[in-house]
Amino acid sequence: MNAEIITSGTELLLGEIVDTNSTYIARALRDVGVNLYYKTSVGDNVERMALVLRQALERSDLIITTGGLGPTVDDVTRDAVALATGRELVLYPECLAAIEAIFARWGRQLGENNRRQAYLPAGAIPIMNPVGTAPGFIVETEHATIIALPGVPREMEHLMQTAVLPYLRERLGAGRVVIKAKHLRTVGLGESWIDERIDAQMRSANPTVGLAAHYGIVDIRITARAETEAEADAMIADMEAQVRRAIGDDGIFGVDGDKLEEVTACLLARAGVRLALVESATGGEIARLLRSTPEGAAVLTAAHVVDGPASLAALLHMSPAKLEAFGWVSEMAAAEAAALLIDTYEGGWGLAVLGDVAVREDVYGQETGQTFVALATPSATVIRRYPYAGSGFLARQWVSMRTLDLLRRQALTQSNVPKTG
Repeated sequence: MNAEIITSGTELLLGEIVDTNSTYIARALRDVGVNLYYKTSVGDNVERMALVLRQALERSDLIITTGGLGPTVDDVTRDAVALATGRELVLYPECLAAIEAIFARWGRQLGENNRRQAYLPAGAIPIMNPVGTAPGFIVETEHATIIALPGVPREMEHLMQTAVLPYLRERLGAGRVVIKAKHLRTVGLGESWIDERIDAQMRSANPTVGLAAHYGIVDIRITARAETEAEADAMIADMEAQVRRAIGDDGIFGVDGDKLEEVTACLLARAGVRLALVESATGGEIARLLRSTPEGAAVLTAAHVVDGPASLAALLHMSPAKLEAFGWVSEMAAAEAAALLIDTYEGGWGLAVLGDVAVREDVYGQETGQTFVALATPSATVIRRYPYAGSGFLARQWVSMRTLDLLRRQALTQSNVPKTG
């Protein structure tokens, strides 16, 4: 079964709200083995909505719409479905009774506009809505099925779980397949670098392998179709092993919903690390990320933000003359600051992240300058230089992700723990 989603609402096209309904429906369809091929957004115009529905009926087995089932003039989904399928709107007494019961519970008078919500395309299967006034409905045509759901996320999700998914499972019957996905989360590896090393795996038809790049992080998605969950899991496990052999485990920090800061803080805590930190251009972002985790408060002993050589010298009693000679954003300054953090704060690691503060983003959102990251432990000091700096969003993200990865990798050497989830 091949499906598509149509979301209605001019507010979507104007960018006034974010479409979260499509994401929810897409995942729900994946979980019952339905292929999703198209997603379309259309404004509150009955002719345009009907046109989009006609196109969908020609190319898809299942069309799920969200929105446009309210009581106002610009709620046009009922009319559009009727127009696209050549049906008239008729009153469904059971829907009207349910709406009247809701208004009675509210102690309010039912208006004529709310009565409109009980009019559905002739022959439709109503989907009663116990959490709102807008009933959904199913229209089965000779070649395809339209399922119309409310646009309010809470109502849509309830009807998906209680009515739509059971309906689809029954329709799919013995021919139902399982679609499962797993994401391997990597950091410090470029998208093109990964692509070159798993080229053969990315050409696989089932399971499929794809990439999704974020700021400093690339997800490797493995998706399998099978008759049972066990078969899908086995296919994913085999492909995952191939991918890990091709790119190595070190760059894979977790799976699915794992966050780099949470994985890093957990590893630091398990290794018994106490961390003291000083940041410049990142403005405390690394400390914020670590503190947002359950283990962060225990791991982070101290965190400071400096904005220049004077504040750095004052914080750690460094030589102003030395900072002027070598530069406060330099390998020397970062290494000395990291070492002094160990001396200043008991029993842990010192981390200095010193980047040019004054540089600005260019027209491409990129920044010039440089950042030196020094991680001092009782046994060694590791230093990294990154060719970007400044307080802009991109630079902060890149430096923060790379620094957390440095902490993660160092923590792995301190404890006998698995490298990834």
